[in-house]
Amino acid sequence: MMHPEEEASSLMSNRLSNNRLPSAEADDAVNRSEETWLWEQVKQETKQDAQAEPAVASFLFSTVLSHPSLMHCLAFHLGNKLSSSTLLPTLLYNLFFESFTNADVRRAVVADLKAVRLRDPSCRSYSHCLLYYKGFLALQAHRVTRRLWLQDRPSLALSLQSRISDVFAVDIHPGACIGSGVLLDHATGIVIGETTVIGNNVSLLHHVTLGGTGKQAGDRHPKVGDGVLIGAAATLVGNVKIGEGAKIGPGSVVLTDVPAWTTAIGNPARVVGGKGNPVAHSDAPGESMDHTSFVVQWSESRDQVI
Repeated sequence: MMHPEEEASSLMSNRLSNNRLPSAEADDAVNRSEETWLWEQVKQETKQDAQAEPAVASFLFSTVLSHPSLMHCLAFHLGNKLSSSTLLPTLLYNLFFESFTNADVRRAVVADLKAVRLRDPSCRSYSHCLLYYKGFLALQAHRVTRRLWLQDRPSLALSLQSRISDVFAVDIHPGACIGSGVLLDHATGIVIGETTVIGNNVSLLHHVTLGGTGKQAGDRHPKVGDGVLIGAAATLVGNVKIGEGAKIGPGSVVLTDVPAWTTAIGNPARVVGGKGNPVAHSDAPGESMDHTSFVVQWSESRDQVI
């Protein structure tokens, strides 16, 4: 099977040879190619697991191998996970699959799945993430609640959000806007408020809180830039801005803005790293998952307050 990058190159060449410029249609075709490649990987991995462990073969067949696509599989899996006596799995399946037909949602699902596989050393395969990683599952379910929220269907959005919180111990308000390529690592105890905005290629560890302050309505939650890494049990309060490529140390309490490409740690958080753009895109903390580079800089910057 041709790798997605090769298919993308072939598609681009065909478009240019016909004297037509790349378009949203071409972008969607490239994304579908990537999605198809991932689905083939998931199926191969699942078949190997079923052969190696017959005790879970029935589960793997009904959840993965009996479905025609990645989005069918994910809709079925989430529907079963989140169903209750009043939220039937068939209702949820239809709700999820309808949302997963949206090109932007599909693109985000694929990017999130790849992010977990690439950044989490405990993730052994794409199929394991798809089936067992509640941070990934909670985020995909949130993408559906977000669409419902934007469609002015708050009752269903909030009902589903409540169920997601009960099942996955991840509480994301339907109004929160979250980019693609996002990793919720371990995920237990993550709280993300209504007016939060999170960019692309961001990683958050367990017990992170992106919360508001006071009881006033309006824009009151953090804005997190691309490539940010937020360590375990960090708390960001209010409409603070976390610049691109910044790193928030574990247990930190952030009350004011954090500049791009700096490290902040402590309570209250203080800047302990220098500014400057990375040499390569992969240097972004949200992708490198480098939690400890601030240690060397701590003594040099201990008195610099954000």
